[in-house]
Amino acid sequence: MPVEIERTEEQSASEQAPAPDVPWVTVVHNDPVNLMSYVTYVFQTYFGYSKDKAKKLMLDVHHKGRAVVSQGSREEMERDVQAMHGYGLWATLQRDR
Repeated sequence: MPVEIERTEEQSASEQAPAPDVPWVTVVHNDPVNLMSYVTYVFQTYFGYSKDKAKKLMLDVHHKGRAVVSQGSREEMERDVQAMHGYGLWATLQRDR
């Protein structure tokens, strides 16, 4: 005879609850086309970053090959990636680790 395990409502609800939405990030990748000054300009214009922050991110893109430029929900990051494409930059989104 099988043994039935009694589950409380809390256990059932927690097992059915979806995993929390892990933050997503927008990553801008280095490319051989865009000038460093232009990339800095885009980061300042679109994200509203200070010149120093925009320049630091641009240098990460240039030297490391990529930089995380924004973080948020998947929908927000899809919007940011599309905007970067609109400016002619190579960008992708991924789950934050």
